[in-house]
Amino acid sequence: MPQFIAITNPDDPRVAAYRDIRERDLVGRQGLFVAEGETVLRAFVRDAPQRVMSLLIDPKRRDKLDDVFAGLPDETPVYLVEQAVLDAVAGFHLHRGVLAIGAKPLPVSADALLASVQGRAVVMVLCGIANHDNIGGLFRNAAAFGVVAVILDSDCCDPLYRKAIRVSVGASLSVPTALLERDQDIAGLLERHGFEALALSPSATQILAQLKPPARSAVLLGAEGPGLSDALMARARTVGIPMAGGFDSLNVATTSGIVLHHLRFAGS
Repeated sequence: MPQFIAITNPDDPRVAAYRDIRERDLVGRQGLFVAEGETVLRAFVRDAPQRVMSLLIDPKRRDKLDDVFAGLPDETPVYLVEQAVLDAVAGFHLHRGVLAIGAKPLPVSADALLASVQGRAVVMVLCGIANHDNIGGLFRNAAAFGVVAVILDSDCCDPLYRKAIRVSVGASLSVPTALLERDQDIAGLLERHGFEALALSPSATQILAQLKPPARSAVLLGAEGPGLSDALMARARTVGIPMAGGFDSLNVATTSGIVLHHLRFAGS
């Protein structure tokens, strides 16, 4: 079982990693991250308990989390902090009353991650997604529809940013992820590992509903507005989602949900 440690002073050095969360969100945590809320904590402990460094919780929530504590490695510190002290540590009112510090996984190259994927599979490649809500929604959909890997280009924001983790409901902690090198040849990488690149475009000639899912497909998604580069689009199969009333675009996370659902269930 973990160690339960009562903290009464917000300046206690044992909870320094939790101090002034919003300000430290902006500068990074050198290989660590903050997970917030009970739902996210449950997903974290279920999928990667060895990466949980410590917990900070309101004692009123302790009884609800007995099953979570049972999944933690022995001697993991669980700091019990009354709400007023917790708010002073965090720097704002933390109504969820549950925080965790986690260790980021060791980085893996996109080439190595794709090489590990065997058989039929769907991967997702994200280009220039700089909004944490969108990143969180994309990872949530990836987990829901069985995406085996997410590849991020160097212009994407961090999926282990606190808000992205929360929006993903913890999925960004568990879906295998790799970061592309700047200017890496995405199309060539996918081709080398046997993935057919599917790029979403309002001008596509292939309608999604008529697409027979490839055995190994890579869904390419770009930022709302700029989208994917012309060079990348030219080397992918473009696919469109028909819309009513002259609309030609959807939120990128919404788009991913529609496409991934089709790839998972079409013909089943």
